Amino acid sequence: MNARIQCAAPHCRRLFAPDPRVKNQRFCGAKDCQRARRRTWQQAKLAADPDYKANQRDCQKQWHQHHPGYHKKYRHNHPAYRARNTLLQGYRNARARMIATMDEFKPAPIKDPGAFYLLPLIAKMDASAQKVFLIPIGYDQSKVIAKEDSIASRDPGC
Repeated sequence: MNARIQCAAPHCRRLFAPDPRVKNQRFCGAKDCQRARRRTWQQAKLAADPDYKANQRDCQKQWHQHHPGYHKKYRHNHPAYRARNTLLQGYRNARARMIATMDEFKPAPIKDPGAFYLLPLIAKMDASAQKVFLIPIGYDQSKVIAKEDSIASRDPGC
């Protein structure tokens, strides 16, 4: 059989020759594609089989009993993970509290100007994060102008 099919893994999509012994083969043999295949199978199995789901939950409980404090140690040893998780948890908390339409705007309680990222609470139109610069109302711009002048005087390229 010389027929070639496209890999079903979303990150791969390359053409491969399926093994004739495997009926309905949809994923190529690459390690990442096989991992995606197993993950897809497990998600479907968890959704469809309550016994399998209960068994997985029991295994997780048992593992946590044998490894007390694992997550606390991991967070302590990986500060970048902790910072990312804190940001995402704030996003999840805000999303759980409110549902925003595309026209809703609530001013942020920010006192100092600076660069910030806006994350969509619920993406109805545009799901991308945008970097914006916020300048609060009533901000003393003379400080900014003085700072820019001092930077410009030190910069030989001006």
